[in-house]
Amino acid sequence: MDNHYTPKSDYKKDMGKRLRIYREQAKLTQEKMANILNVSIKHYSEVERGLIGLSVEKLIFLSNFFGISLDYLLKGKDNQEILPFILVNLYQNCPEEKRERLLELLRNFTPLISVKSYTDNNTK
Repeated sequence: MDNHYTPKSDYKKDMGKRLRIYREQAKLTQEKMANILNVSIKHYSEVERGLIGLSVEKLIFLSNFFGISLDYLLKGKDNQEILPFILVNLYQNCPEEKRERLLELLRNFTPLISVKSYTDNNTK
């Protein structure tokens, strides 16, 4: 058995595609993302194109920022317990006194939609 680590060659490209999708959903430019991450625009552009990666600290930040798991960000593996960014953003921007009503509405929609179908439709 070969014990040497051999990374999947496309993981950076796949991760870059996922980052682009979430960035666009958040209506952020590459320039704004570069500023948020404190990297150059060229660097961030190369990340989205899959030419280079990001530090562990920046990956953890993006996972929290977009409300996605590191598994999904790095490997594309879906975790149904992680909410899509759009829902996290909606909740965070909702006035405190209206959050319980928002959660009630979301619970009523749960039977109609699933996180998996949302994720599948937005990662292709």
